[in-house]
Amino acid sequence: MRRGPATLYNRFAKRWFDAAASATALVVLSPLLAGVAIAVRRAHGAPVMFRQTRTGAHGQPFEILKFRTMTDARDADGQLLPDKDRLTPLGKWLRETSIDELPELINVLRGEMSLVGPRPLLHRYMQRYDERQRHRHDCRPGLTGWVAVNGRNTTTWAERFEMDLFYVENLSPALDLEILLRTIATVLGRKGVDPGFADQMPEFGTEANRPTLRMTVATRREST
Repeated sequence: MRRGPATLYNRFAKRWFDAAASATALVVLSPLLAGVAIAVRRAHGAPVMFRQTRTGAHGQPFEILKFRTMTDARDADGQLLPDKDRLTPLGKWLRETSIDELPELINVLRGEMSLVGPRPLLHRYMQRYDERQRHRHDCRPGLTGWVAVNGRNTTTWAERFEMDLFYVENLSPALDLEILLRTIATVLGRKGVDPGFADQMPEFGTEANRPTLRMTVATRREST
């Protein structure tokens, strides 16, 4: 039974907590954010922010905000160089520490995202989901989530979708608190993070990447 999104916590308390926590974090982290913005401007040029259309709650698109981690270097024909050739040492460090994602606190404050939820995917993927997969959008996407503390960049599409649906179906204050605490440990330990491109997730939607595997996510939870 999909009970998570219908709870009072998800409908009211979760949003209040997100707004208060994100506003507080933006104030407390403002010196860090300003310093990183200056460093990004010097290393990568303008603009400082990377913007991309992602899918929010109930399939609504929004523009996600991150610090840029790559330059706009181009070849002799004016074409952008491969991503791996444009990732700078600063950008690699920002990804390793997840500092590049801190501007998403603005998305949380706006109500486009939550602190915890399924990570927002590219909006063009919406037309490729089946009915079950679309349920990952029954709640707001998150700055961190169940996938982030269970393998992060090292998981397959099949695993990611099953974990997202597990979160949606079991959404609760206790689960959110567990994810937040485990996220701190994951980020500090830099676990499951690929700062480069060796393990970059392939494009979702090809036949080989369709999430057909039905994992027993509850079992995975007990073993982690």
